[in-house]
Amino acid sequence: MLEKVDAVNSVINNFIWGVPAMICIIGVGLYLSFRTRFLQIRKFPYAMKVTFGRMFKKKEAGDGALTPFQAVCTALAATVGTGNVAGVAGAIAIGGPGAIFWMWISALLGMCTKFAEVTLAVHFREKNKDGDYVGGPMYYIKNGLKKHWQWLAYLFSAFGVLTVFGTGNATQVNTITTAIDSALFNYNVISENQVSTLNLIIGIVLAILIALILLGGIKRIGQVTEKLVPFMAVMYIVLAIGVVLLNVKNVPTVFASIFEGAFNPASVTGGVVGSFFMSMKKGVSRGIFSNEAGLGTGSIAHACADTRKPVKQGFFGIFEVFVDTIVICTLTALVILCSKVPIGYGEAAGAELTISGFTATYGGWVSIFTAIAMCCFAFSTIIGWGLYGVRCIEFLFGTRVNKPFMLVYSLVAIVGATMNLGLLWSIAETFNGLMVIPNLIAVFLLSGVVVKMVKDYFNGIETY
Repeated sequence: MLEKVDAVNSVINNFIWGVPAMICIIGVGLYLSFRTRFLQIRKFPYAMKVTFGRMFKKKEAGDGALTPFQAVCTALAATVGTGNVAGVAGAIAIGGPGAIFWMWISALLGMCTKFAEVTLAVHFREKNKDGDYVGGPMYYIKNGLKKHWQWLAYLFSAFGVLTVFGTGNATQVNTITTAIDSALFNYNVISENQVSTLNLIIGIVLAILIALILLGGIKRIGQVTEKLVPFMAVMYIVLAIGVVLLNVKNVPTVFASIFEGAFNPASVTGGVVGSFFMSMKKGVSRGIFSNEAGLGTGSIAHACADTRKPVKQGFFGIFEVFVDTIVICTLTALVILCSKVPIGYGEAAGAELTISGFTATYGGWVSIFTAIAMCCFAFSTIIGWGLYGVRCIEFLFGTRVNKPFMLVYSLVAIVGATMNLGLLWSIAETFNGLMVIPNLIAVFLLSGVVVKMVKDYFNGIETY
């Protein structure tokens, strides 16, 4: 039975992340870039100035809202996760080093897409019965498009609810248990017979922590993510830069392999990965899986920001994709490629390939720090996607289902800790792709609104 499900899902996955996804993601990104005159490049210094400037301003958010910094941390909590570690490793193994080039291209276009998503989410948001700001693709479809497009909002929300249990929770918990088990097993702290018991305990502890944070509401989520995200990002970036500096002599060769492999993968992988399209597909799909530009999910967190300027908040979308993909994903790729660890091209690979890059450079002791980083990445993703799931199910059934959903979502952590999730990873990627379709249709149709808002903002007449 599982083999049949896997086969059917594989067909759907290959179709969604094949030509349709390439056309939708790259096409809409290009369309938005041209319509805004490549805002993400033209106004990149301004975007960095605005985002960094607002991050360090101490301010309290109003009731039912987050500060702009908490909003970006909550969005980054969901985006900076195992996709940055396991996803990049998988892209290199299946698509060759050239996949990183296509990841950069998808990020460059994705900056503009995410800018549009965040701007629309803040502009078309609402306040729910609890007094919280709610927004995201379902709300900019509902409030921005005509009634005959409303079905897209319900489609996005339904896909979102189905996705969060896999992408946002079970697979992330599985990553946490794997990281902890590996670190403890390497130091002979536990035996093989104790692994299953330890995983169950980890699952129960995580379920309790997730429930406490999510049930505490939007304020508690913001308080956790604004502390966790900077800590985990800085720790990982410092460790990764250390690997690059210690292997700096390999950097020119690595960049050459990335650029050459983007158009001629076989020349770099020895013929194992010979398809230009496979390199492109893996780079784009893993890039989107990591930075979520095109999914629209990050805009759900940004819609909670205590701000009256949608365009100004939109620049956080540019900052987010830049940090997630151009900085963190690139560093992960350099850790793998500069350290010269063996790569089984054409074979599935995950976090273990990235970790081997760290241990090959620093030695076995660093596995403790990589385990901590992986746990932080995965846990932050669980919290961020928990918020996304709550907003999606609330859109479908109202606020009365929020708390029951949070409890069910928390308990899924126990499943993720104790079961083999090979198939679930694949299904999660499929639902990720399905979420892209209704969102990008809406962003494309509302692109004129974004262009007008950008013009008004820079002309000093923003009145939203």
